[in-house]
Amino acid sequence: MLNHCLKFASMLLCVVLVIPSQADSISSEQIDQFSRMALACIDKEYPNKIGLAMNSDEDLAPPRVLTPIFYGCYDWHSSVHGHWLLVRLLRLYPDAAFAIRARKVLDTAFTEEKVRGEMAFAEKDYRKSFERPYGIAWFLQLTAELREWGSPESLRWANTLKPMESLFANRISRWIPKLHYPIRVGTHSQSAFAFGLILDWSRQTENLEMEATIVDAVNRFYIQDVKCPLSYEPSGHDFLSPCLMEADLVRRVLPANAYAEWLSRFLPEIPFQDTASWLEVGVVNDPTDGHLVHLDGVNLSRAWALEGIASVLPKSDRRRLSLLRAAETHKKSGLQAVSNGHYMGSHWLASFATYLVTERGLR
Repeated sequence: MLNHCLKFASMLLCVVLVIPSQADSISSEQIDQFSRMALACIDKEYPNKIGLAMNSDEDLAPPRVLTPIFYGCYDWHSSVHGHWLLVRLLRLYPDAAFAIRARKVLDTAFTEEKVRGEMAFAEKDYRKSFERPYGIAWFLQLTAELREWGSPESLRWANTLKPMESLFANRISRWIPKLHYPIRVGTHSQSAFAFGLILDWSRQTENLEMEATIVDAVNRFYIQDVKCPLSYEPSGHDFLSPCLMEADLVRRVLPANAYAEWLSRFLPEIPFQDTASWLEVGVVNDPTDGHLVHLDGVNLSRAWALEGIASVLPKSDRRRLSLLRAAETHKKSGLQAVSNGHYMGSHWLASFATYLVTERGLR
């Protein structure tokens, strides 16, 4: 149950909204599977893909030395959202079988000494674009999750990560006003996806300045958009939909009625019939290929975007049926692809699956 109170002059009107329980949206098998996949890669240093700007020989070192917290799971951002996955599931299921090991892993990772190591790497001026915006957005999502959890241990971990949080938030807040155009790709650089996560973080932390910065960017970049070329999607390496992620972002900003009208202009091809055929799932022909396997991720992220879009439309809006039907087919395909079979997918797909099935993006 979510109590939301609206104050009108001297009168306080309380409206009680019923939202689905996250406990009903994920099975015990999925909790076990997703947590095992994250725990399997958190300390797995190799293979590793380092996004490294070098200034001297001193910048060469093993991943565990360069970034002593987020060195596993193939790359920095995947390690970040692997840690987020553990925090998310611990928060929702603190007594599950994975919990004891996960707490130990997080307690070992989130130390002041290791934060100093991460800061020494990231704060160098020639790395000011490091993991911007994708990895930074996931890091802020991690700290938001820790604070929302609100347990003594999660608040201690959040406080330990505070220097990194401040560094990355300041970088994002300085970067966005300089950004003259949105970044409309289906991979890490996409601005719409990152803005959505960062906006959620800003509201959780009551960072009014960051919230205003994101809302201003949404108005500058997206509100006038029409007829997004959804038929061009997905491209061969996408794990994010440029069109659907934009729509999922804008629904966080516009009032419901204004959003419904905006959506009609932006995605006029959404059908009014109960059908999923208007949006085909992405196809992966080689799950061992680190780029081709992105399409399994696009199915998962499309599913949560479609659910997000539908969540703010009036129940009388007949587009909700086709949105939710397409979300269902994408969710089914995406979840079937989440496995330990190939590390190119297993090091990150469980995080996307967890975000989807625990309905993290829905409020």
